[in-house]
Amino acid sequence: MIRLLPLLVAAVLASAAPAAAHSLLLDSEPKADATLAASPTRLLLRFNNRIEKRLSRVRLLDERGTGRALTVAVDDQTVDRLIADVPALGPGLYRVEWQVLSTDGHVVSGFFKFRVAP
Repeated sequence: MIRLLPLLVAAVLASAAPAAAHSLLLDSEPKADATLAASPTRLLLRFNNRIEKRLSRVRLLDERGTGRALTVAVDDQTVDRLIADVPALGPGLYRVEWQVLSTDGHVVSGFFKFRVAP
């Protein structure tokens, strides 16, 4: 029985699945809750792991809830970031809504807000 113990341990370790990790938003430009003196020209969202950009979405909503989908750049060389150009924004509060496909196959979404000062 003692001779079988190392084989049993090896079999259990070999069959263990790798840990799955949902994508988490680590950083953004503009920063969450930031107040900007001028309209940003782009959004940058950085995640903790690789994301599938072609299946990702970013929307920008103004204070009235009027939204517009932003086009995510897919030719970017980084695999953990979403980058989207932003049209000129007037003063006000904006909400960025994002949705990405994680490397573990789960769809993850979230949001943050920023303000453009008058």
